[in-house]
Amino acid sequence: MKHILDIGHTDLRLFFKHKSAYIWLFAVPLAFVYFMGFAARGPGRPYNRTPPVLVENADTNFLGRVFLAELTTQDIWLLDPTNRETAARIIRIPADLTDNALQLKPTRLQFRKGEDSGEADTALIEVRLVRALIAMNGHLLEAATQTNAGGTFTEAQLREIMARPNPVSLNAKFAGRKPTPTGFNFSLPGNLVMYLMMNLLIFGGATIAAERRNGVIKRLMVYPVARLELVMGKIYGLMLLGAVQILFFLAVGKFLFHVNLGANLPAVALTLVIFSWVAGSLGVLVASLTAAEDRVIGICVLASLLMAALGGCWWPLEIGPPVMKTIALCTPNGWALAALHQLISFGSGFGAVLKPLAVLLGFGAAANLLAARFFRS
Repeated sequence: MKHILDIGHTDLRLFFKHKSAYIWLFAVPLAFVYFMGFAARGPGRPYNRTPPVLVENADTNFLGRVFLAELTTQDIWLLDPTNRETAARIIRIPADLTDNALQLKPTRLQFRKGEDSGEADTALIEVRLVRALIAMNGHLLEAATQTNAGGTFTEAQLREIMARPNPVSLNAKFAGRKPTPTGFNFSLPGNLVMYLMMNLLIFGGATIAAERRNGVIKRLMVYPVARLELVMGKIYGLMLLGAVQILFFLAVGKFLFHVNLGANLPAVALTLVIFSWVAGSLGVLVASLTAAEDRVIGICVLASLLMAALGGCWWPLEIGPPVMKTIALCTPNGWALAALHQLISFGSGFGAVLKPLAVLLGFGAAANLLAARFFRS
């Protein structure tokens, strides 16, 4: 065990002697987290669009003014008449609206198409106009039932009714139990998983290949160090490197980007530590199977980018076809992100990530065994 710890601590110390290490470990991933989080900040869910509406109020009495107030409560954007050309729809209130209402007679509103409007805007405006008409008729009916004689209600009485708390409330929200990860809740775990895999693959593979070329591995084998201890020491050093990056980005995510870590922080940290073990093991495995240093770097870069793309680090898998979700589960990145999104974006507990963690442990154990089997000096 002492040999494993000594090798890992030495590798970490040597790594941080290179100034370029800080750029690839902190600066570049941080820039990607910021720009991807800003670009993918939303809407993630549909939002309430408010197309502009021009209202031509020909009624000089109080009911026209009251109806305008009701329209504003239904998320209808009322345009100034000087901006008539930008209106999606035009609503005309007839001059006899108040008189007909006082005499308990029906009145028709005119609903005309604007110069530049689409079908989607038309549908939204129609729905909100119907809601306003239903609400207005309800207010008129209540006002009429509170008077002894028909048609004697006043503007003050009607506005008093409108100001009362509604006895019936509607809690409306967009459907879907699991929202599509957006903003920094998507970019932080996505980029952290991508750069953990990329850095540990490249640094692990390139370091072992360089040490093999320089004869460092052979000199280590002279000492009473078993090959398995050497492999585990290299993986341990890469895990320490990954832990430094994990701690930095979890702190940045929580305090700078306000990522929703909450009570699931221990589970998030455990997921990332297991994933760093998988990535470090794969880095040692690549170096064990490939002798040339330049070839090792090329394989590691290509493999890390391919796993990032297929695993959902570049875009949410929730918006992709089902076949992409299946392909993502063939990569460690896909399982790691599945666990992180459960904990961060979906608010699930530790029990929801047991399966992804078990699969990651399987990836790591297989990579460990293969790296120990094929490792050469």
